[in-house]
Amino acid sequence: MTNDEGRTLDSGALKALAHPLRVRIYDLLSERGPQTASSLAALIGETSGATSYHLRALAAHDLIREVTGRGTARERWWERPKGRINLPGPDEQQSPSNRAAAQIVTSEFFRLRHQTLMDYMNRSTADEPEEWRDSGLVMTTMLDLTAPQMTELAGELSAVVDAAIERYRGQENAAGTRRVTLRAEIFDLPAARTRRTNPEE
Repeated sequence: MTNDEGRTLDSGALKALAHPLRVRIYDLLSERGPQTASSLAALIGETSGATSYHLRALAAHDLIREVTGRGTARERWWERPKGRINLPGPDEQQSPSNRAAAQIVTSEFFRLRHQTLMDYMNRSTADEPEEWRDSGLVMTTMLDLTAPQMTELAGELSAVVDAAIERYRGQENAAGTRRVTLRAEIFDLPAARTRRTNPEE
């Protein structure tokens, strides 16, 4: 998962991830860095036995790995390897079981994504340091584009994100930093597709 294109999950990894609790664990390792079964259990309200079981299932497909040189035989630390992953969406060419796994994973990832956004929108800034209060950006706009134009714009957005990743790489423990979520979305709307196919309406 170190190359620029990222790792596209195969059917085995996808099925291993296709459990809401495993998606949550994977998401927490991305958000908070290395954790133990006990610390994850405290964060999500499960037993350490349950989180330990799910951690091993994720590790079996290289979705996560043990942190070398940290922890003990009784308390192991786990991390998500750096790099992006690509989730194959539900596709009619997939087997029914793979399609179901893809639906579970994508639905849970986006449910958690939406929840973090709503938590951000609803939290009080009274106790936040002043420099963080207005540092975020939530923006939605509508454009009328052709398919090639949308593809070009998606590439430009990806390039901006990739440049930011390179610029700020290695700052995990730098003073004054916080983990930040950066989101970029661009897709055509169903109503817009209808409008194109019925231009006289």
